[in-house]
Amino acid sequence: MFSLLLSIATGSTIVPAQVAGQSLGGRVAAAARTERAPRLDGTLEDSVWKIAPIIGDFRQREPLETSPATERTEVRILYDSHHVYFGIHCYDGDPGAIVATQLRRDLSMDLDDNFAIMIDPTLGHRNGYIFEVNPLGTQRDGEIIEEQAPPQTDSIVDPSWDGLWISAAKITSDGWTATVGIPFSTLNFRGGSEVNWGLNFRRFIRRKNEEDVWSGFRRIFGFWRVSHAGMLQGLRGIESRRLLVIKPYGLAGAHAFSGQPWSALHTGGADIKYGLATNLIAVGTINTDFSDADVDQQQFNLTPNPILIPEKRRFFLEDSDVFDFLLWNQDLLFFTRQIGIDPVSGQEVPIDFGGKMAGHASGLDLGIMDVRTRGEGPNPYANYAIVRVKRPLTPGSYIGFMATDKQSGSPLDPYNRSGGVDAKFVLFGNLNLRGYYAKSWTSGLQGDNAALGGRLTYANNWFNIYAGHGVTEKNFNAEMGFVTRIDDQPTIFQFNFTPRPHVLNIRELDLGGFVGHDPNTAGKLIYKEWTPNIRVLFNSSAEIDSAPHDVVYQFLGQPLHLYKDVSIPAGSYRFASHQVAYTSAGNHRVTFAASEQWGSYYTGRLNTATLTTQYRPNPHLAFAVNNTLNSFRLPQGNFNIELAGVQVSYAFNRFLNATTFVQTDTAQNQAVSANFRVRYTFRPDSDLYVIYNVGNRFQSIVAGNPMELREQKFAVKVTYSWSR
Repeated sequence: MFSLLLSIATGSTIVPAQVAGQSLGGRVAAAARTERAPRLDGTLEDSVWKIAPIIGDFRQREPLETSPATERTEVRILYDSHHVYFGIHCYDGDPGAIVATQLRRDLSMDLDDNFAIMIDPTLGHRNGYIFEVNPLGTQRDGEIIEEQAPPQTDSIVDPSWDGLWISAAKITSDGWTATVGIPFSTLNFRGGSEVNWGLNFRRFIRRKNEEDVWSGFRRIFGFWRVSHAGMLQGLRGIESRRLLVIKPYGLAGAHAFSGQPWSALHTGGADIKYGLATNLIAVGTINTDFSDADVDQQQFNLTPNPILIPEKRRFFLEDSDVFDFLLWNQDLLFFTRQIGIDPVSGQEVPIDFGGKMAGHASGLDLGIMDVRTRGEGPNPYANYAIVRVKRPLTPGSYIGFMATDKQSGSPLDPYNRSGGVDAKFVLFGNLNLRGYYAKSWTSGLQGDNAALGGRLTYANNWFNIYAGHGVTEKNFNAEMGFVTRIDDQPTIFQFNFTPRPHVLNIRELDLGGFVGHDPNTAGKLIYKEWTPNIRVLFNSSAEIDSAPHDVVYQFLGQPLHLYKDVSIPAGSYRFASHQVAYTSAGNHRVTFAASEQWGSYYTGRLNTATLTTQYRPNPHLAFAVNNTLNSFRLPQGNFNIELAGVQVSYAFNRFLNATTFVQTDTAQNQAVSANFRVRYTFRPDSDLYVIYNVGNRFQSIVAGNPMELREQKFAVKVTYSWSR
């Protein structure tokens, strides 16, 4: 077991380590092998750390790219048959100014000093895992998927993924130190006689808003650019016995849907992970339960298009990078939230069983998934099958194939299938080309069932360009995917000029514009938008954003339902809005972001004001408030839609925390939803949850803001992870 393997043992066998250096293609590091696990107590006092070579020479990515870091950072790496260990020393000339406010796992650490480790265990140069720790030892982790950039408000691409690992940290007289232990099984990696990984490190110094990295320290190469990471060479003698992790759960409680009596809950199931070969893992789930998954933050849809809500369920997050198939813009050929959640009501659809195989074999990235849901309410039973294959090319590049098959118990929709090929090419380091071609097959729909397109991005320190064109035919129906619009021929072009004037404490100006032109496949204009944008980023991380004049043309082929009996009539509309936003500096206990958008909207006017505030008085207690007020002034009537949320978290320590999240949505008949959760991690990857939920846990993703299913649920859930 992981906890036992990390216990202090006597004696050690030491394999001489090479000195960390630099290869022609990038930075190279080496690790020292040891038979005794180091003490993972947040200090580097254990003598075994001294056998590992020191990795240093971090360079600034921000604010002065390639310049030496203002504070020294050193990393040591050890490994044994089952784990890799990192010893981190973040020197700081002013340790009293170190910012450390976060004890609860998985929240953004951008308000704290932090250190992140990126590992690409397949050396595919496109995907990776991130493990982040702050000076209190608090953990955050996530995945990098096809080198996609994270949202502007976060430093991790997909933070929903959770891995099993151990961390501790301590503030010292000369800075802070941290120790990290990661089982090879967490990386879906089984071993081999000698292996190499992609590797990178990132240190963030909050008070200076300084980002120091070990490899890829150009501004245009963010930490998520796996292809510009360094390399960890020569992991030898890693035990190749087959990985086996069994994680059963038991749940008891009661629940009731709106207008129905309470009924008892008592169920159980299990997740199983098994290593088929090096870097090829099988995962199974039986009677899957997602009671412990985070609830969605409620949104109000102002458009005639569906909205993309991120996946938060653990089974689907595992190896999600393998199954990624990007269509136009943010559209996806396969979207896991179409499985197990009703897209209209948000109702959870029970999963009987599921299985998938994912990883790397014979020079290919492979992914196979099969999930069966049972019928409940308006949802008939269904079986979902997916096959994904990618052939890696040059670093960051690939060519791939995907096929999906949905079999349903509905006589009106007995099957839906899709298939496609895609490719990505990274040239000259900062030119990115993507292309795809896909088709779907649905009962009763013949012909006009293809989607194809391509896009390019180019970025340097002075400007960036994003351009593309796509076609989505009127009968393209990827029911297992996410498609914003069909019968569409979109073209987009975006240009941004990004100078650094070094005046008035400004770090960067971002001046540019966006143009989108979307006719249907017959050539009739359906949507068009153009807008200039101005962004001012200060050295403190404070930010001002403005869209001075956003002009939209929209043709509605059918009425757009907004609220109760209020709908926008079908027809052609042209309207313009204006927006300004401000984000405060991140080095204070109180941070906030506010925006105001006003202007015309279809038949009338709309004013949207948003405010998000966080307050962390100490590392244990955190408050977060968000509020969005939409004020409509329409011929159909004047009304306001308000969405507000209050989240209070208290972390007794890093392993026991309680969270309350209360939301209101005045567009719904019953406006208040609440989620209360206590989580106690009594051993690695084993948890006790106490959960109470009233309202809707999962947001509807379809257009039209339908009434969502409300449920009351009280549950106690225990998970226990056993591994060998």
